Amino acid sequence: MTDLLLDTLMEIERHVARRGWDQRPQLFALARTRDLVASEPEFAASLGLAADGLPDAALTPVEQDPLPDGPLDESLGQIAWPQEVAGCALVQEVVVLPPEVEQALPRHAHVLDWASEHPERREARLAVAVLRDGSRACAVRLRATGSEEDEEEDALLVGDDLVPNLAEALLATLD
Repeated sequence: MTDLLLDTLMEIERHVARRGWDQRPQLFALARTRDLVASEPEFAASLGLAADGLPDAALTPVEQDPLPDGPLDESLGQIAWPQEVAGCALVQEVVVLPPEVEQALPRHAHVLDWASEHPERREARLAVAVLRDGSRACAVRLRATGSEEDEEEDALLVGDDLVPNLAEALLATLD
């Protein structure tokens, strides 16, 4: 995980967080800022970007149209980025359960409904960014529980391999 990729991912996560919770998955293209300024000078100017003083590896996230309804893996399977795209990022909300609860999953239950109603569930926002060279950065923000005795803020975990399957699925869109 590079600091630059993690910084870009954190910028994306903060952007999404400003809109609050209960959002649909959001996809971002990652463009090399220097290339973006050169190929799209009017667009770059509208963002306040100039070629002077830019680090060679600087990245600019470009939010994409909403993903279609349906399973995320099917949506990602339909995506192919042009070579000009250096990488991509996805932010998605999920429900997480403690491992001991997952082991008690009833065999004939609809997993999502069962997990969404479980009293020990936690909501989380996953943010994953990948580059064509295989670099990756991940962040998981656990939603505060909101109870009066529990006034914690949303907890944030970062790393390069927190959500390996999602990172691999995003890398596949760059092939």
